[in-house]
Amino acid sequence: MSFHYPDLSAELGAELSKLRKEIPETMKGFGQMSRAAHADGALSNRTKELIALAIGIANRCHGCLAFHAKALVELGCSRAEFMEMLQVAVYMGGGPSLMTAAEALQAYEQFGGESAPD
Repeated sequence: MSFHYPDLSAELGAELSKLRKEIPETMKGFGQMSRAAHADGALSNRTKELIALAIGIANRCHGCLAFHAKALVELGCSRAEFMEMLQVAVYMGGGPSLMTAAEALQAYEQFGGESAPD
């Protein structure tokens, strides 16, 4: 696997800043949608991020892996929770999601998520 997800996250952040300047209305709309999706509700933010990452895995979106794995580590997602989400993503997406799930695990670990038990 060839991604260093912390670097990818930083690089994409810089590119997204350019988009905010050049297509501000689109980015403003996306930001509003993001805030609405993350607003307090029946699901915890961690659950919402687990769902978002599972969808990113199904869509094989490396930027999504970076941003949502980082958010999950910051939200204190345990390795057990992360692994269960990977199980569901692979179940729903088959072989292609299995490959991307391995990359998502790499992202989780690169952002400081729990290591595998010995």
